[in-house]
Amino acid sequence: MQLNLFDTDDIQPGQDNNLDERNEILALRKELEEANYKYYVLSQPTLSDREFDTKMRRLQELEAKHPELADKNSPTQHVGSDLSKKSGFRQMEHKRPMLSLANTYSEQEIRDWYERICKDTAYRPDIVCELKYDGLSISLIYENGELRHALTRGDGTRGDDVIDNIKTIASIPWKAGTGNFEIRGEVLLPWKSFERLNKEREEQEEPLFANPRNAASGTLKLQDPRIVAKRGLYAYLYYLLSDNLPADTHYGCLQTAKQMGFNISDAISVCHSIEEIMQFINYWDTARKTLPVATDGIVLKVNDLMLQRQLGYTAKTPRWAIAYKFPAEKQLTLLKKITYQVGRTGVVTPVANLEPVQLSGTIVQRATLHNEDFILQLGIQEGDMVWVEKGGEIIPKITGKEQPGDSQVNQATDMPQSGFRFITTCPECGAELVRDPEQSAWRCPNEDGCPPQLKGKIEHFVARKAMNIDGLGSETIDLFYERGLLRNIADLYDLQAEQILSLEGFQQKATRNILDGIAASKQVPWNRVLFALGIRYVGETTAKKLARRFTSVDMLRKATSEQLTEVEDVGVQIAESISTYFSKQDNIKITERLRQAGVQLEAADASATPISDILAGQTIVISGTFQKHSRDEYKDIIEQHGGKNTGSVSKKTDFILAGENMGPQKLEKARQLGIRIMSEEEFLDLIS
Repeated sequence: MQLNLFDTDDIQPGQDNNLDERNEILALRKELEEANYKYYVLSQPTLSDREFDTKMRRLQELEAKHPELADKNSPTQHVGSDLSKKSGFRQMEHKRPMLSLANTYSEQEIRDWYERICKDTAYRPDIVCELKYDGLSISLIYENGELRHALTRGDGTRGDDVIDNIKTIASIPWKAGTGNFEIRGEVLLPWKSFERLNKEREEQEEPLFANPRNAASGTLKLQDPRIVAKRGLYAYLYYLLSDNLPADTHYGCLQTAKQMGFNISDAISVCHSIEEIMQFINYWDTARKTLPVATDGIVLKVNDLMLQRQLGYTAKTPRWAIAYKFPAEKQLTLLKKITYQVGRTGVVTPVANLEPVQLSGTIVQRATLHNEDFILQLGIQEGDMVWVEKGGEIIPKITGKEQPGDSQVNQATDMPQSGFRFITTCPECGAELVRDPEQSAWRCPNEDGCPPQLKGKIEHFVARKAMNIDGLGSETIDLFYERGLLRNIADLYDLQAEQILSLEGFQQKATRNILDGIAASKQVPWNRVLFALGIRYVGETTAKKLARRFTSVDMLRKATSEQLTEVEDVGVQIAESISTYFSKQDNIKITERLRQAGVQLEAADASATPISDILAGQTIVISGTFQKHSRDEYKDIIEQHGGKNTGSVSKKTDFILAGENMGPQKLEKARQLGIRIMSEEEFLDLIS
């Protein structure tokens, strides 16, 4: 996305004496464009919704005051865009503009909006009130009743077609009715899926998603539908469009859509007065906290479709609808102490210990402070009274500290520097900390002697996606470590039943479960063992690719940096991490002990061994059903010959391996891009 930074030289002297307001216009345009880019494209918001809306309103006021500075590229004249040239998705025009909604945080503004509607229509119309779900807007296009396209909002006129990813969402029907229509809604990541995803990312010490909306946005833009399917997206639909609608009212259309099989929320009400609207808002301000998905407000829409057409649109919003945003629940409390946690890879995370305070129905006593830069930006230190709120209604976060004349306003911007100083030695082992500029983090370098790092490596090793050893949770590993039974991952295979039974609380059944799990882990394949070793930067997918190229731990240990970086997605940083790992004698001894215990440190069969490089560098999409091999078998065959599988067709696709009943969307896209379609027989001839 190209940001419009607005050159101040465009302002001619003498146009107006108030140069400060002109400069403020330019500064606000720049800030809001950048905020839009980070929110929609990067899924990394830098402003809260309220901060963004406050700045947008200020810009609108200033632009109205200075019409001579009108600019069609101003963020007041268009919706934020999630389009990116790097997305890899086909972009399509919206048949009808996909606009955003005007936001308000005041019940009085809701009353004012309703009165304007009554005045403009000379009528007191019914208003449909719905929950405002905090996800990613989507437009589903059906042709002859079949789902053909799924467009993101994009820039309001064009969107990315993410049809393959949308088809992984079970709540969206592939076929509905027989006509041509469009239905819009919100793609969400439920709280449970969000918590599970962040837990997995935390275990890998990857950056956490700030909220379910960011997680849903990032997921929907992934290139591999298989990963999308695993994350558990959900969708609510809320607006039906067609040249031939089934009803004259918005509510009537939604009820028809529900009968057609679409997931329409039950939290919808037709309100006949402003009093009923307020009752709906007040009820859901509390009741929404029990829902399985994130909500951040209420949407109000004129029910009569003819009145909607009469009221029309502004440049970026419909006049017949408005969104009321619930105020963030926040409390002022004492920051009693800052403590520190050491992670598996040595990253030291500061934690705020708070005077207990109730937020969204739960007692909050602790909140992450992320890193040193975050604390300095907020200007906080022990003993301050700080504002704490539930980020995304679930994650406690500190947004600022009490200021002179403070009110409940987010204080997280333009904070003075505090007297806070980050610790210089590890709180667990006393080692001198080192600064990691890539993560803005301090790290303990004593990975072979720092207890949390040692225990963290064991927890990672036994995890489900690694060696999958049941019965060894963090508390059990802590106990075994304290009693001297475990110091590294190889010690697991020396555990004896009498050692475990001698510990308080362990009976025969629990002991047998642990030992059976350890025995079963000896059959875990080499690629998962490699992931389980916990080499920094080597995640599950990277481990699989490395294991196909280097089919034993000995091959991997002897690999040069040049050989390592020949593997897809392995850069210099990962290569250096692997070399560093195997340069340590303690790690060599551990892998030898694992080998002696019977752990699979080499490929068990030829399926993991590369056969040829005939498909090296080629990206291949599989579509349809086949006679001689299953789809999964063909995926393995492609990788064995050096190729790469992907789930969606793009300009990077070299060819499509097509069987019977190939997906019509993939076929159409392949023809548009001029991509070769290869039959099963042609493919088998090629690799043989």
